[in-house]
Amino acid sequence: MITINFEKAREITRERLRRERKPLLDEQDILFLRAVENSQDKSEIVAEKQRLRDITQLADSATTLDDLKELTARYPK
Repeated sequence: MITINFEKAREITRERLRRERKPLLDEQDILFLRAVENSQDKSEIVAEKQRLRDITQLADSATTLDDLKELTARYPK
């Protein structure tokens, strides 16, 4: 019988999300700097960066393996 350690699955998901969000945060950093240079509104960029930082917390609220599999750092379409 196969037994799944759900806490380990959550940690694996958190690590996957961290890897996924790294290039997305880098992209947002570039957009932020450009907005600063051009005196543009930065509120959407700041909100997206916060969403990306908070993404790993979603693994804590997942209750099934399917919930964990569905989590992604990519912006929901």
